[in-house]
Amino acid sequence: MKSIVSYPERGEGGRNSYRGNCSPKLIDDIIDQYKIRSLSDFMVGSGTTEDVCSRRGIDGTYLDLNRGFDMLTMDIPERPENVFWHPPYDDIVVYSDEMYKAQSIIDKYGFDPRINDLSRCNGWEDFVRKMNYCCMKQFTAMEKGGRMFILMGDIKKKGKLYSMLLDIAKPGTVEQIIIKAQHNCVSDSRSYAGRFVPIVHEYLLVLRKDSPLIFNIQMAKNVEGDMRDFKGSTWRDIVAAILEDAAKPMSLSEIYAKVDGHRRCTTNPHWKDKIRQVLQSFDIFTNVGRGVYTIA
Repeated sequence: MKSIVSYPERGEGGRNSYRGNCSPKLIDDIIDQYKIRSLSDFMVGSGTTEDVCSRRGIDGTYLDLNRGFDMLTMDIPERPENVFWHPPYDDIVVYSDEMYKAQSIIDKYGFDPRINDLSRCNGWEDFVRKMNYCCMKQFTAMEKGGRMFILMGDIKKKGKLYSMLLDIAKPGTVEQIIIKAQHNCVSDSRSYAGRFVPIVHEYLLVLRKDSPLIFNIQMAKNVEGDMRDFKGSTWRDIVAAILEDAAKPMSLSEIYAKVDGHRRCTTNPHWKDKIRQVLQSFDIFTNVGRGVYTIA
């Protein structure tokens, strides 16, 4: 197994008609590479992991929402040695009432799978919150020394990339990230105009549980940045950004007001002189009136 894997031929296991299923050959490679003796999958979908492990004589527990197991509300019934997890990619493929009938789960198990279906979340933030809850729940259930293999992808919506790899919680030791090429994608048969770049890969994140009680967790955090408070921002860039943000000519007093009170002012008592110097020194700024400037 190398850091990039590709399986043009899917292999045997699970149902290829079950959208979002992965190649059984990936499970085979994981078993061989990491000398797996036990591998559980609590979102097994159409049963790919179960079929491969059965063929290989590997034991494990195989559950899914479509089998009556709700990861968000039910306890994991064992302490698995290793876990393979292939969560939904937000709402790219909706499962309950699309891949299987929700009513059949209601009739058989007494709960509505649509309520906690990760493919039916209320936006990206809700999906990430529930995804990370499930990730931590499975990781904490594993035995010491176990590995968690998470197959995930990126999503493009309205010109913005939503990356599961960036936003997922990463407990324990990040041992490996493997790039998996995708085949037979919907995008393969389409032509795209403009700057759109089709996504034709997934990630296999390998997390190792070296410590059972206390461990490191890498988590993404979104913060709002103001370049007027960054040490690395030049006065040229600060003034240019103020004029770009205004999208109209501004007087010196208006520019001063946009800077006053921010961190950069505290490090230079002559910041007003510096702003005037910048406006007169760079040709990206144009004087369009007495003390009034715009940006080219």
